[in-house]
Amino acid sequence: MTAPGIPNNYVLSTSCFGDRLKTIEDQAFAAVAMGFRAIELGLSESPVPLTGFEDTRRETGVRLAAVVAGCLRPKVERMPCTMLSSPRDEEREQAKLSIRRHIQLAQRLGSPVVVLRGSSIADPKLHAEAEDLNHRLAREPGSDELRESVRSFVTRIQKKGQRQIDHLCRSLHALRHEFPETRLALEAGSRIDDLLSFDGMGWVLDDLAKLEIGYWHDVGKIHQRERVGLPAQGQWLDTYASRMVGIHLQDAVDGESGMPPGLGEVDFKLIASYVPSSAVRVVEVNPRHGRAEVLASVQFLHDLGI
Repeated sequence: MTAPGIPNNYVLSTSCFGDRLKTIEDQAFAAVAMGFRAIELGLSESPVPLTGFEDTRRETGVRLAAVVAGCLRPKVERMPCTMLSSPRDEEREQAKLSIRRHIQLAQRLGSPVVVLRGSSIADPKLHAEAEDLNHRLAREPGSDELRESVRSFVTRIQKKGQRQIDHLCRSLHALRHEFPETRLALEAGSRIDDLLSFDGMGWVLDDLAKLEIGYWHDVGKIHQRERVGLPAQGQWLDTYASRMVGIHLQDAVDGESGMPPGLGEVDFKLIASYVPSSAVRVVEVNPRHGRAEVLASVQFLHDLGI
């Protein structure tokens, strides 16, 4: 059984704390007090200073299981990893510099993997069309006609984004050769104009298979994509689970993700049947959910054997 203070095998994302705890030491001690033996440096509106983590690690035994690219700066729509596919040379170089800093941080603090989230299309017209579709989805969430429009739009994004996909592969190739000892894992974004759609993810993973670029599954984001007519959770897992390095565990309902597992619509029994034993299991919920809800979600996941 999992209870407060009893160690569990899950990882807690620091994004769960929001701005409640102001230092990495406080976040690490809070995670350990809830029974977590490891943390992930997640995205935040107000990232905390990381000085002192080494001392905290020695004192508590907590380890760093993953670093999400973008965790060093306040969370914005265009995170550094999204620009690895930019058609502009200078933006790709800036993005690679940022990812290098995250990889170097991961190496210094002992994390074996850096997670790269999403990569959106650079075409302003398609971006505007995506915004319009999102507004329509909010007004007409059950429209089959609108779901078909979304599927058609994503197909166009994939065709239009081929050159950007190539840029992304080249950027990842360079980073992987520069830092072969640190694993890179790709996670799909939530936006419908994201290049790392179901097909796009496969193209990149296949192209870089020899470099062992991994797949990172985000339960909440994939559920939301499924709700608007895009490939379902089971299809993603059936195709990419064999390359899964880690998973962000959160629940979701229509229009909302970041919920504690067990409080939404996600079929976690399906998730349990696919997650490899070696995958890093990260609990990542919105900071509005407190300690009791996080612990309840850990118990829920534990009972399902995830």
